[in-house]
Amino acid sequence: MLNNLRPYVSKYLDSLTKNININPNIITLLGLILAFVSGYLFYQEQLIFGVILILISGFLDMVDGSIARNNNSITKFGGFLDSTVDRISDAVIIIGIIAGGYVNWLIGILAVHASLTVSYVRARCEVENIPCSVGIGERAERLIIIVIGCIFSALFGKWLMTWFMILLVIVGYFTVLQRVLYTWNAMQKLEEKY
Repeated sequence: MLNNLRPYVSKYLDSLTKNININPNIITLLGLILAFVSGYLFYQEQLIFGVILILISGFLDMVDGSIARNNNSITKFGGFLDSTVDRISDAVIIIGIIAGGYVNWLIGILAVHASLTVSYVRARCEVENIPCSVGIGERAERLIIIVIGCIFSALFGKWLMTWFMILLVIVGYFTVLQRVLYTWNAMQKLEEKY
């Protein structure tokens, strides 16, 4: 859903990054490091500092693509690395929340699984040459759920994170279902053509 705003954000971001001449993969890896530190901060029960690093990491996730576009350095490996780093980042952030005792391990594992499965379904669909950026719970939405959950938990109590993780699981699996149905429908239409 928030990916629909990407063209507007990209326009402004491109103007900010047009004079930055650095390998975008370095920015991608810096975002990964911040995600690991964020996960560690959650483990240390430092929710607000962890949230700040998630936001910076998410910003860097947009900056790396903007730098690549501005420097004509978009590569297949860069796209692969960016996608891989996103999956690792999502997992270590949620693992940090589990390790910090903010959520039951089973709900936490389901949240990790749902997040990874959303991305897997899209990747598998796109192997079949079907674009698949549909669904209510893409990465940006999932990170927003985590950020809001962390803020509410810091302000009102640790127990609230469980409800946000349950929401993350529901949104994740619902998005998987949306993508599977979308892919099935798209494949049916392709088969009808032939």
